Amino acid sequence: MAYIEKHIQIVDVQWGENVKVVQPVNLYGCKIGDDTFIGPFVEIQKEVVIGKRCKIQSHSFICELVSIGDDCVVAHGVMFINDLFQDGKPAQGDKTKWKRTNIGNHVYIGSNATILPVSICDNVVIGAGSVVTKDITESGVYAGNPARKIRNLA
Repeated sequence: MAYIEKHIQIVDVQWGENVKVVQPVNLYGCKIGDDTFIGPFVEIQKEVVIGKRCKIQSHSFICELVSIGDDCVVAHGVMFINDLFQDGKPAQGDKTKWKRTNIGNHVYIGSNATILPVSICDNVVIGAGSVVTKDITESGVYAGNPARKIRNLA
């Protein structure tokens, strides 16, 4: 039986100053801002932009077409999605069917949250395990499936 072997690697990354990375990770074609921390078992795909002073914790997946602002936290096991299976099946690499996600500044995403292609404004907290299916245009704390605003920030 034949197979193709691939290795975890870091390729073609634009680094800011003082970035810390804990191996193993799979980072390729992305841009990582100053003073950002990337934990182990993280995959960040090409054309992703991560701002300054962010924390991307272990086992998180950040797919193409995601932009994350400054001073953000992506907790353990967060998944970003860019393919909504709009034809009832995966886009199978057809990037014209993929959608973009934009995360503002000072956004904190709790463990095991799933972020569909949305825009999230500045100063937002997403509760652990939440599924964000729609744009968030007002700061506050959001939780649930689908995520909804549960309170204002203090």
